[in-house]
Amino acid sequence: MRHLSTISAIALFAAASTAQAQTANNLKVLQGLAPFSALLNTDAGKSALASDYKVTGAIQTGTANQPSLEPFTAQQARALRDAYITLGNGTELADGLGSTLGGAYQKLTPATIGKDKDGKPKPVFTNISPNIGNLLVYTVISAELDSNAGKYFFSNGTYQLGKAPAQPASAEAMALITAVDGKTDVMGKAYHLPAGSTSADPDGDSRPFQTEKTFASYADPDYFGVPSSNTEWLDGPDTGGKSPTKSMGMKLITSPSFPSGHTTYGYTEATLLAIMVPERYTQEITRAAEYGNNRIVVGAHYAMDVIGGRTVALYDLAQLLSENPAYLNQKLPKTQPIANYADALKLAKADLTKALETATGKTIAAAAAGDTSRFANPTANEAFYESTQTYGLPVVYPAEAGKTEDVATIAPEAGTLLTAAFPYLTLKQADAILTATEGPGGGFLDNGSPFGLYSRLDLYKASLQAAAAASKS
Repeated sequence: MRHLSTISAIALFAAASTAQAQTANNLKVLQGLAPFSALLNTDAGKSALASDYKVTGAIQTGTANQPSLEPFTAQQARALRDAYITLGNGTELADGLGSTLGGAYQKLTPATIGKDKDGKPKPVFTNISPNIGNLLVYTVISAELDSNAGKYFFSNGTYQLGKAPAQPASAEAMALITAVDGKTDVMGKAYHLPAGSTSADPDGDSRPFQTEKTFASYADPDYFGVPSSNTEWLDGPDTGGKSPTKSMGMKLITSPSFPSGHTTYGYTEATLLAIMVPERYTQEITRAAEYGNNRIVVGAHYAMDVIGGRTVALYDLAQLLSENPAYLNQKLPKTQPIANYADALKLAKADLTKALETATGKTIAAAAAGDTSRFANPTANEAFYESTQTYGLPVVYPAEAGKTEDVATIAPEAGTLLTAAFPYLTLKQADAILTATEGPGGGFLDNGSPFGLYSRLDLYKASLQAAAAASKS
C-alpha cells in the first residue's frame, strides 16, 4: 500500500486551471450545459427554476417526503461528512460496496492525521495500490476540470477555478451562451438574490443557504469526527481541507452554484467503483445519487446543480472508457497520464479484487452478497435513486419529452458505462439497454444534444438489465 496526501480538491483543480483554461473538452461540456443559461427566456424554463427552488428547500428541510435510505437526521449527519472529498482513494464512497466489501475497503484505506512539511496537521489517505490511486485521481480531475469550468462561466462570464485569478471567458465560450440567447447569474436572478445584492455571491448564482427563505441549520461531526455544523462548512473560513483538528469550511458564499463539482466527483468515483465491482453496481450507483442528494441536504446546492454535476460525470467517464483521445495523456496534477484507459482500469480492478478477496477471505461474489448496510434493500435503493433522476422538475423541451432518444445514434460511447462492468455485452447491446431504460426526456439539459442525453441515463435500471443479460449470453 502507499499513502497519498489529500489536497484540497479546490486547490488541486486550481493548480490545473492555468494550463487547462477552456480546453476543447471544457468547451464541449459548456455547450452541453448552455441550455441552463436560457431558462429565463421561456415560461417552461421559469417554471423549472421555480420548481427547482421549491424542491431544493423541501429536501434541505426534510419536508419533501423523498424516499430515503435512512432517517433524515442520519442523512444530515452523512451529508456533513460527505462535504469532505476523499479524492485520493474514494473511501467515503466505498460503503456502497456493502457491509462486507465496503467495510474491508474502508479498513484498507483509512484516513489519518499526519503533518505537512511545515509540521502542520494534514489528512493522509492510504490507498490500496498506485494503480487504483492513479486511476481515481486522473479520472476525477478530468471530470472536475470540465464541471468547474462552468461555475464562473455561467455566473458572470469569466473562467476561474479555485483561488486562481478570474480571467475573461474565451470568445468561443461566450458564443455558446449567445447561441441560445442565454444569460449569466440565472439562479441569482430567478431566486431574487442577483450578484451585487446584500449577502449574495459577488460573482452570481448564489447558493441555497443564501437564497432559501427557510433553511435548516444543524450540528454534527465532520468527516474527521470534529464537532462542526453545516453553516460552518458552507460559509466558514476556507481551511482548504488541511486542518482536520478543527472544524473546516469552504467559504461557498464566494463560489457560484452551478453545476455541483462535489456531485461530479461523487458520480465519477462511485461509478468507477461500480464498474470495478459490478456485483455491487446498483448499490454504488445509489451511493452516487445519495452523495449528490446530500449536497442539497447540507444546503450547498440546488437540484439542478446536482443533475448538471451528474451529467458531466457520466459524459466524461464515457469519454474515458471509450478511449476518446482528447481525454487521454492529459498532464494533470498529482497523477500520471493515462494513455490507455482500458489497461489502467484492468490493472486497478485486478488490484482491488485481490485486496478485497484477501481481506474478506471470500470471493467478490460471495462477499458482495453479505450486506447489512443501508443499501441492503433493493426496493429502497431503486426508489431513492429514481427520485433523484429529475427531482420532479417540469419539462423544458416538450419535443424531447415524449421521444425515445436512441443512444446508439446520439451518443454511442455511453454504452461503455455498462460494457466496462459487464464485458459480455457488446456496445450495441449496451446502447440498446440504455435506450430502453432511459429516464423522462425534455428536462432542462435535454434539448436533443448528445450531452443532454446523458442527463436521461438511468444506470440503476440499465445495470439490472445488464446483469440479467449474463444468463442469456
